[in-house]
Amino acid sequence: MEELAATPKKNMGQLLVVSSLIFGMFFGSGNLIFPVHLGQMAGSNWFMAAFGFAISGSLFPLLAIMAVVVTKSDGLLDLARPVGRHYAAIFLILVHLTIGPFFATPRTAATAYQMAVEPFIPKSFSTMGMLLFTGLFFAIAYLAAMHQGALLKIVGKYLNVGFLALLAIIFLIAFIKPMGNLSQAPTATYQANATIGGMLEGYNTLDAVALLALSVTLIHAIRGLGYRGRDLTKLTAKAGILSISLEVIIYFGLVLLGAMSMSELKLSANGGVALSQIVGHYFSNVGTLLLGALVTLGVLTTAIGLISSFAQDFHKLFSKISYRTWLRVTTILSFCVANAGLDTIISWSLPILMLMYPLSLALIFLSLTVSKRPYAGIVYKVTIAFTILPAILDMLANSPAVITSFGPIQSLLALYHGVIPFASIGLGWLVPTFIGFAIGLLWGRLRWASQRGTVPESNRL
Repeated sequence: MEELAATPKKNMGQLLVVSSLIFGMFFGSGNLIFPVHLGQMAGSNWFMAAFGFAISGSLFPLLAIMAVVVTKSDGLLDLARPVGRHYAAIFLILVHLTIGPFFATPRTAATAYQMAVEPFIPKSFSTMGMLLFTGLFFAIAYLAAMHQGALLKIVGKYLNVGFLALLAIIFLIAFIKPMGNLSQAPTATYQANATIGGMLEGYNTLDAVALLALSVTLIHAIRGLGYRGRDLTKLTAKAGILSISLEVIIYFGLVLLGAMSMSELKLSANGGVALSQIVGHYFSNVGTLLLGALVTLGVLTTAIGLISSFAQDFHKLFSKISYRTWLRVTTILSFCVANAGLDTIISWSLPILMLMYPLSLALIFLSLTVSKRPYAGIVYKVTIAFTILPAILDMLANSPAVITSFGPIQSLLALYHGVIPFASIGLGWLVPTFIGFAIGLLWGRLRWASQRGTVPESNRL
């Protein structure tokens, strides 16, 4: 009966508000700090590096939104269910732990603290300052997530507008008075494979993985406006394209800022330091305050979306535990992990990203291509089966030295990098995934045809 629901009056204002909600939900700490550092590393090859970053940081998230729209899934559990009920549950848990209390959500508060508070307090008070700041940060995020009816208004109309206004000021001043030219030599990674390097750097944003889960909160918010059925699908698609387009512009601007800064600055340890130095160059202490406000506004919107989505999906999976209880669980865990510090959180996340991205991208691809086919389940299962092993090997290859130095693992990784195409550059899952897709597609069509007592024309002699 969803299609028969009253259609709300369409207007550009609602499209812009929903676009702002999508943008605010996933444009957070990583989306600010990683592009700037990428620009510093890419130097004169900044454009191709930014192009690669836009693929993984913008195109992949857009495809994730469209995967949810095309399949009409009511969350990540539904989206992954064709692979199998148990796989869907495990995948949902892994995704939400990755974008939730283990990595992405704590990173929002840790980044905000490092850039908005730490520069203004003595080092001796750093630990206490971190505890107080992250406690307040997650208390605000929790209260906002508790009032889901007001989520669209809070994120779309207030926090996000302030974030974009502050970012526009920084871009305007920096491009009027650039720090330098774009002739700086790139680091080794970006000399020959700038696009691939930029794409892998974009993994750090976690957006393609996050959008598979955050779409739950998004759909609930749009339904709150009265949209149902096809109107909901159309509005989501249009708003997604609009918000992702804005993100691409911001990414290129941030990468360009980083590349120009190398005429005045040395290569920074991370993007947070780089962005602080760049803004400090133009605005001194006032710039530091401005940057702190910008980052805090941006990452708070992301944190609200992340903890809401975690609670909604875990309540769906474990229905005996209430939404409010799951909200408290993820908020408290995120608070604890955030106090480990930004550098620790980033170092922990890389191996998990190399596992989760191939599995997420394979699921997105399957959702967009075969989800409507009667034999879709077979294609899903075979494709994911071919993706899992290289994803695990990519995870091992990017693990700490205590793991990669183990003899058998070294031998296994050497064989993997030597035999599988693109494995040496972190994309070893690509070819196996497409092989699995082709096998699954052929197998599925033949099995479906045999059950119907016919053979598809394309398979006839």
